[in-house]
Formats: sequence, C-alpha cells, structure tokens
Amino acid sequence: MLKRARNRVSLKDWNEVKTTGVLLAAGAGTRLGRGPKALLHLRGRPLVEIIAAKLLAGGCREVLVVLGSDAAAVRARVRLDSYQTLVNPEWHSGMGSSYLIGDDAARADDHLLVALVDQPGLTEDTVRRLLTEHRPGRITAAAYTEPCGGNQLLRGHPMLIDVQLREAVSSTVVGDAGARAFIRDNPGLLDLVDCSDESTGEDIDTEEQLRRLLPAGSAPSS
Repeated sequence: MLKRARNRVSLKDWNEVKTTGVLLAAGAGTRLGRGPKALLHLRGRPLVEIIAAKLLAGGCREVLVVLGSDAAAVRARVRLDSYQTLVNPEWHSGMGSSYLIGDDAARADDHLLVALVDQPGLTEDTVRRLLTEHRPGRITAAAYTEPCGGNQLLRGHPMLIDVQLREAVSSTVVGDAGARAFIRDNPGLLDLVDCSDESTGEDIDTEEQLRRLLPAGSAPSS
C-alpha cells in the first residue's frame, strides 16, 4: 500500500497535535462463530457503536472505523454516521492490513490511537488518560495487571502512536501483528500507562469471555 509522506512536527508545535482514533472492526469472529464482533451487543447496542463513541468522547478529533467481514451487513445494522467508515477488502489477511488502511486515511499530522472493537471494558477515561500521558516521539499503550492477580503490567489496547513514528511503524506492519514488530525492535520507545482501575483490558476471543464480558444481549441482533 502506498503511504503518504508524514509531516515533521517540531517540539514547539507538538502540543498542538490532535489525535485520530482508528477502530479496528474488520474481523469475522471465526473462533466465536457468531458473525462479526462489531455486531456483538452490550446493553442493547452494537459494540462498534459503543467503542467508537468512547474514542470520540475521550478526546479523539475524529474516529475512523475499519470494517471488513460482512461490511455491508454491519453498515446496515449499526449507526456510524458520526464516523468515517473504511472497508478493508483484505481483512482475512490479519489486523495489520486494517491498521494500514486506517493509518493511510488518517490526517498525516495527527497522532494515531488504535483500539479494538472487541474490548467492551474500554472507557472514556482510559482514552483521556493515554492522550494526557503521551510524550513526544513515543508509543503510549494502555496496560493492565495480569488476570491471575499478579503485579506485572501487560501491554494492551488502546495504543497511541506518535505522529513522528507513524511512518516507521507502518513500514513494519505485517499479517496480524500491528505495531508489535516495531515495539519489539524499539522497546525503549514504549510507555505503559496503568489502566487496571478502569477495566481488565480483555478482548473477546472465547465463549467464556463472551459470557463474562457481555453477560446479556451478547449475540448479534437478528
């Protein structure tokens, strides 16, 4: 995919940089067998609507929603008029291709906040905290304590990628890895922000997680 040249942002201007939210919602939810995760419901609303609204309310300038599997059905059954929707025709190749589509569509002079559609515990305060804690030229990721009760923080989502790193990060994205390769090669550029007081940070991959994280109204509407 052809990438646009990124603007160089001086430290003097850095405090004026805005953030675009990119919501990755293209997956088919194959492991769950319930159709696209974007159509899972929480308290009567599709997750894709809920998460997009939290990104905007938390401080993102705008939100880009990247759809893929059954994109036409998702568009027909949810209200996304307040956001820009993009369709990834190669969604089956992994999350990385959706990341690149969102990155390419976002304003070249914005930071990028990447979120997952199957993370129902995401809060506006988590988004706001990441934007507040972010430092120039770095990646800022939400982190959560180990599910088993340990003290170690585990990197999760959302993840804020500084405008000055976007081109470098996108050049390493392949398959389902997203920014993982860049972080592996540049661990000193990563800041973890503890968001354990907001949620567990879990996403939905199994039936057990589905029942626990979406206790009611979890199935797509008919």
